[in-house]
Amino acid sequence: MHHEFAHLQNFSDISTLKPALHSLCSRYGSVARLDILAASQAGKRQALCFLRMDSADQENQLMRELGVGRFGGDLVVIVDLQTPGVASAHQTMVLT
Repeated sequence: MHHEFAHLQNFSDISTLKPALHSLCSRYGSVARLDILAASQAGKRQALCFLRMDSADQENQLMRELGVGRFGGDLVVIVDLQTPGVASAHQTMVLT
């Protein structure tokens, strides 16, 4: 995952992840659509994020600079969500 997305792994739910991801992607233009689905695989919680920007140029820039892929026409970002009640390594360092 690109370092720009690393801070997104501190979120434990979609409702708090969505505005942060929207803000990050807005640096590349206007976000036309952002849909996030929750998924779980082998005990790991993930957010499957599908987005579209207002223009193909904005999408291409986001793909190029952040390493975002495309699936079915949408840009796709997969974020590992934090398990509620478990602090990340970053949060642990900040708290101690």
